[in-house]
Amino acid sequence: MNRALRAATMGALLLTPVALGACSAGQVTQTETQERDKVGPMADVNNVTLRQVLLEYPNGGRYEAGDDAALIMAVVNNAPDADVLIGIDGEGFEGIQVDGQDASGQLDIEIPSDSTVFVGGQDGPEIVLTGLGEELTPAQGIPLTFTFEDAGPVDVRAVVSNPTRALSRGEPFDFHGGEEELGEPGLVEGAGEVGGEGGGEGGSEGGGHGG
Repeated sequence: MNRALRAATMGALLLTPVALGACSAGQVTQTETQERDKVGPMADVNNVTLRQVLLEYPNGGRYEAGDDAALIMAVVNNAPDADVLIGIDGEGFEGIQVDGQDASGQLDIEIPSDSTVFVGGQDGPEIVLTGLGEELTPAQGIPLTFTFEDAGPVDVRAVVSNPTRALSRGEPFDFHGGEEELGEPGLVEGAGEVGGEGGGEGGSEGGGHGG
């Protein structure tokens, strides 16, 4: 091998780990982004964090225009003092209900210091957006502005959540019932007779060869 060819070969071998390392770094970055996306929409304003800002999965798999949608999210207050969620604004709905009461004018939901309030949970408030402006399906959403008394406003897109359990695909087809309904026993018997005759002939031939 001459010197020029040897030098080119060594250069390719030295560059290969660098190229592979660059590809690997890109894959890790993409994977990390995808993992962050799995937790749902998030937003921060000062010491308040909104996590998993979702709209409850709708019956039938879609919201129609005019339907109501319940919010599901966690509000984390890392401040030393309590804060208050005083407003939720947006153009994709007509009004807001909190625990079944109209709250379209102003909200008054306290977020204690160093704590998390789960909206839509068993112990947290129930916030419902009433009169959606358009049809929505999972992964679609509407932009909202949450306003806190101390932390201020923050924008986030509330996305329709996916179902939390496997959905039924409907009743399976009853193949046995189909055979009984289609029937024609003569065809079934005929198929059996053909098989029987074939078996008999095979047996006779086999016996002849054996003799």
